[in-house]
Amino acid sequence: MWDPARATEFPFQVDVAFAVAVVIAAATASGHAVIYKRDSRSAAIWVLVIWLLPALGAIAYAFLGVNRVQRRALRMRRGMVRHRADAQFPASEPGTHFTPLARLVSEVGERPLVSGNAIEPLVDGVHAFRAMLEAINTARTSIAMASYIFDGDGIGEDFVRALGQAAARGVEVRVLIDDVDARFSTSSAVKPLRRAGVKVAAFNPPLVPARLHALNLRNHRKILVVDGMVGFTGGINIDCRYWRPEAPEQAYRDLHFGLRGPVVAQLMEVFVDDWQFTTDEALRGPRWFPPLAAAGACLARAIEAGPDEAFERVRWAIVGGINAAQRSVRVLTPYFIPDQALISALDAAALRGVEVDIVIPDETDLPHVRWAMFGQLWQVLDHGCRVWTRPGAFDHSKLLVVDGAWTLLGSANWDARSLRLNFEMNVECYSVEFGAHMDGLIQARIGTARALSLEAINARSVPVKLRDGVARLFAPFL
Repeated sequence: MWDPARATEFPFQVDVAFAVAVVIAAATASGHAVIYKRDSRSAAIWVLVIWLLPALGAIAYAFLGVNRVQRRALRMRRGMVRHRADAQFPASEPGTHFTPLARLVSEVGERPLVSGNAIEPLVDGVHAFRAMLEAINTARTSIAMASYIFDGDGIGEDFVRALGQAAARGVEVRVLIDDVDARFSTSSAVKPLRRAGVKVAAFNPPLVPARLHALNLRNHRKILVVDGMVGFTGGINIDCRYWRPEAPEQAYRDLHFGLRGPVVAQLMEVFVDDWQFTTDEALRGPRWFPPLAAAGACLARAIEAGPDEAFERVRWAIVGGINAAQRSVRVLTPYFIPDQALISALDAAALRGVEVDIVIPDETDLPHVRWAMFGQLWQVLDHGCRVWTRPGAFDHSKLLVVDGAWTLLGSANWDARSLRLNFEMNVECYSVEFGAHMDGLIQARIGTARALSLEAINARSVPVKLRDGVARLFAPFL
């Protein structure tokens, strides 16, 4: 028999159960935010959102607030035995005001500083591609190559041909390409390389294309090591946008570097770890790690970084370098969207009398990133840093030079994607001769650049300021 009292009791029980579940979810989510969020402001905002938006706030935090990228990166490499060759020519500390910096990088980087290195700057694709292809064409035993983008068109055809010919003459060739480029680019070199007989693999292939975390675990490293003795790294991808012989003034500009000496073994270590993770093949022995002789006077060290156990190593090196500056800090970057700690470090350097110059391109390949840059440039201009925009074709160069004696080169940009999400490859160099050369290179670019003033930033129209400000809200993901 129908009982009206019991009929009203069941919905009431459901409402109570739902309310209890919402409170438990909110308490769990806010507790996670309080414990694991590094930034107290971020934690406070999330706690506020969780409790002001019952149920929805906890769900939003579960999807957007939990750092699954780092957890995924740690899990996927757990248990892998990383290879470390015996350090050749280990160096003592620099013996200058950079000694604390060297100690800092030793602590976070877990690789020794090595002496006896020579580093050659290769400006733009016209010089970098020529040097890399020459090394590949003269390879005798091994070629290890990793590239974020490796197109099979244009200049990529030359690389595919050279790598295929090397494999045909008995050279052991391994090529690693980031999976997003390999999977979604219509001009990827993966198939042409396989047809040429080259062993090629895609880094971190997702189980299904829709698995979004793969987009945030990207191998942004650019490494080429030939015969275990000659290395290349920097910012240049194998991409026809860097190679426009019919219109060289339209080609992307960038910096790459040729390396010789013991630091080459450290580049090789990074590659073989990535290759083993991707394919389970362990590359060992003198074919990949031959004895290396001293080739120059530069103290150098490879700094790998990624969202795994190598988290924020490049960021630590940047902070340490800025804090060590006594005279000058020169930054050359295509994307300048630093977090608040890096902004504060640059501002503090400028306020204590250090010349801080930041050079960004006048042209861009990513308009939304440029909007975010301009949405926060006032924070460095307001404290005495100088910002310069270089005219002409898009400049993809990445370089940091401190006091004309310490140089950080490689693949990392000044943005959250490079410093927190991507797998990156950089090299720090202690050398007055090399540092002065790189400092002069940046100053030469400043000589042709336009100074960007705080007045110009403030004079933007309200719609432009709103656009740039909204883009800046997404800085942690750019």
